[in-house]
Amino acid sequence: MTGARPVSPAVSAGEFARTYEACKNWGRWGPDDDKGALNLITPERVAAAARLVRSGRRVSCSWPLDTRAGPDNPKPVLHHMTIMQDIHIGDAGDLRFTGDFIGIEFHGDAHSHLDALCHMAYQGLMYNGVPVDEAVTSLGASRQTMDVARDGLVGRGVLIDIPRLRGTAWVEPGDFVYAGEIEAAEQSQGTRLAEGDILFLRTGHARKRLDEGPWEAASAKAGLHTSVMPLLHERGVAAIGWDGDGETVPSQCEGWPTRSTPSGSARWACTTRTASASRTWPSPVRKSAGGSSSASSPRCGSRRARGRRSTR
Repeated sequence: MTGARPVSPAVSAGEFARTYEACKNWGRWGPDDDKGALNLITPERVAAAARLVRSGRRVSCSWPLDTRAGPDNPKPVLHHMTIMQDIHIGDAGDLRFTGDFIGIEFHGDAHSHLDALCHMAYQGLMYNGVPVDEAVTSLGASRQTMDVARDGLVGRGVLIDIPRLRGTAWVEPGDFVYAGEIEAAEQSQGTRLAEGDILFLRTGHARKRLDEGPWEAASAKAGLHTSVMPLLHERGVAAIGWDGDGETVPSQCEGWPTRSTPSGSARWACTTRTASASRTWPSPVRKSAGGSSSASSPRCGSRRARGRRSTR
């Protein structure tokens, strides 16, 4: 059982607009809310999720920091050492230190990151109708930043494995995952998405990259079809993590460019605040040169100058 697939994935402009309006959470938690669906992760649900722990095994959701340029990594991580063990520091005696610098543009197909609401605007507005021009300047963002998750995201995670459902190694780039497949995977895996859950969607993006090498993912990648969003909205999914970029490229929505443009899923996740969108998650963290721990966390909400914050 793999779920129903429509004859054509095309979505008209009118259909997109109707579904977009139906999935909005604007005003649900008040006019000044910046958290959106994260409000669904209540203390009671966190406690219930903690009671599900059995083995205590920890699994990283981060890719290694990639300093090598490639077709899916045109802006690689910058890394260099700032201090080495051959540097004598004052009267430290035999004590030595090592340290390093890491520079990263979080967004893209090669770096683990979590999108803040201020990362995306549609028709000039962010979540809750906040004008993007008022919230984001060249100094950074003042609203809907990742500071809303500064205490961490803890809840019940539900892995939906589409390649397992289909009996394939991965979902081919450019192919869509439909609502019927999400429901079929739930049934096959004996689980069901519920309000406040954190969905982890596996398309096999990382498996394909490991087996066949990187490709120009900005032009072709698997992801959710627009029609999935009403299901996630109805179930009350609080956050989404995916092993690629979430949306299918090329886009299936009428009036949107076909290259490197969200097909609806990530755009909805940010502007309607159906869920938070985290991207490229399935590899272990590694150490940087010199033994310093590299910051490969998907939480990207560092503060900027003058009280402004990152859009990541």
